[in-house]
Amino acid sequence: MSSDFEGYEQDFAVLTAEITSKIARVPRLPPDEKKQMVANVEKQLEEAKELLEQMDLEVREIPPQSRGMYNNRMRSYKQEMGKLETDFKRSRIAYSDEVRNELLGDDGNSSENQRAHLLDNTERLERSSRRLEAGYQIAVETEQIGQEMLENLSHDREKIQRARERLRETDSNLGKSSRILTGMLRRIIQNRILLVILGIIVVITILMAITFSVRRH
Repeated sequence: MSSDFEGYEQDFAVLTAEITSKIARVPRLPPDEKKQMVANVEKQLEEAKELLEQMDLEVREIPPQSRGMYNNRMRSYKQEMGKLETDFKRSRIAYSDEVRNELLGDDGNSSENQRAHLLDNTERLERSSRRLEAGYQIAVETEQIGQEMLENLSHDREKIQRARERLRETDSNLGKSSRILTGMLRRIIQNRILLVILGIIVVITILMAITFSVRRH
C-alpha cells in the first residue's frame, strides 16, 4: 500500500512542478496562448486535486501507529496545493484585467482599482478556504481517533470473550474433576466399610473359636 502512496506522491511532485512553471509563464504569453495556458493549468489543478484525494484514501488504510508521518506529508502537499491555487488566481486576475482593458479600453486607474478589489476578494476567499481546510483536517483527525478507539474496543472485546471462554472451560474441567473426586471418595468409603465388616467377622470368628476350645477342655 505504501508503494501506491509513493507512486501518487511522485506523480503529484511532477504535476505541481509543471503547474508552477506554467503559472509563471502566463503573464508573458500572447493573449491567444494565455487563454490556452489558463485552460491547461485549470485541468492540471483538477488532476492534482484528484491525486491528493487518492493519497488521502491511501493514508486512511495505513495502520494508526504508522500514520503520523504520512499525515504530516499530506498537510505539506495540501499547503502546496493551496499556494498553487492562490498563484493561479492572481495570474488569472492579471490575465482578466489585461483582456478587459484590450476589449473595453479602460484607463489604467480603473484597471488598478478593479484589480485591487479583486485581489481583496481573493484574499478573503483564501482565508475562508484555509478555515475550511483546517476544519476538514480536524474532521479527518477526529475520524482517525474514532477509528483507533473502535479498533481498541474491538481488541478489548475479543480479549474479554477469550477470557470468558477460558472461564467456561475451567468451570467445565472443575466440574469433571469434582465428579471424579466424589467417585473416588465413595469408593474409598465403601472399601473402608468392607474392611470394617471383614474385621468384625474375623474378630467374631476368633472369639467363637476360643469359646469352643474352652468348652471342650
